[in-house]
Amino acid sequence: MFLTAMALALCIEAAFGWPARFYARIGHPVTWIGAAIAAAEARLNKGSDTARLRNGAVAALGVVILTVGIAMLIQRMVPGGWAGTILTGVLCWPLVAARSLHDHVAAVARPLAAGDMDGARSAVAMIVGRDPAQLDEAGIARAAIESLSENASDGVIAPLFWGALFGLPGIAGYKAVNTLDSMIGHRSDRYLHFGRVAARLDDAANLVPARLTALVLALAAGRNVARGTVADAPRHRSPNAGWPEAAMAHVLGIRLSGPRAYAGHVTPEPWLNEGARDPAADDLAGALRIFRRGVLLAGLVLLLGGLA
Repeated sequence: MFLTAMALALCIEAAFGWPARFYARIGHPVTWIGAAIAAAEARLNKGSDTARLRNGAVAALGVVILTVGIAMLIQRMVPGGWAGTILTGVLCWPLVAARSLHDHVAAVARPLAAGDMDGARSAVAMIVGRDPAQLDEAGIARAAIESLSENASDGVIAPLFWGALFGLPGIAGYKAVNTLDSMIGHRSDRYLHFGRVAARLDDAANLVPARLTALVLALAAGRNVARGTVADAPRHRSPNAGWPEAAMAHVLGIRLSGPRAYAGHVTPEPWLNEGARDPAADDLAGALRIFRRGVLLAGLVLLLGGLA
């Protein structure tokens, strides 16, 4: 049931995304989770470092338990059979982000291909935190490809993985963990201690999906890049994001990661696929093609697995 439901959720989201009129009327499940996180953070992120660590753990676990609990109650009301499968797929639809991720990255690819650097910088600033004013064509393409690769795991493969295992509670629980990491799992002064548990939960939740994403991208490209991916992935600052990024770097024959500018200072990150050429606009278009094939492949595997 769950495998087929995830295939359906992916198909609906890939076709329609999350319509703006829905967002205007009811928001989005991630914004609902985000509101709970913001309320908990405002109330609990105070005191000593030890208190912040403890309170952050309480906030993170509380948000996850609340989200999973609500999802379990809803799942229990879902009927069996094909009606339940279809309803579960519809309920899980907004928790997958294939279409929205593709559209955000395509919004960078179009002006970059046309030579509109200002438009490309403006678009890439919507999906990455680095300083767009410091980015040339290679920097813009690199930032967008890295975002596409990492979020192929966070926004597509990981939600489908946990949903395939546990249905609505699985996919909703994962989105709660991922949203916690996005909002408070930072190494800033404000969140270093309060968000530590949230960041570790996200690392654990993405351990398997990130590696699956690397495999999906390689299969979608028809390339055996296992050796390079395994060698480069641990070089990344993230224990998980390096896997899909390294796979994409080797599939396209480009280098990713490397030094980057944030708020006026440069962070000396190591290269993935060091020694390869810098990416260009054509590589960003190629990354989008691989992503689309990967989404199709994931959908087919889920559907065939469910029917079997």
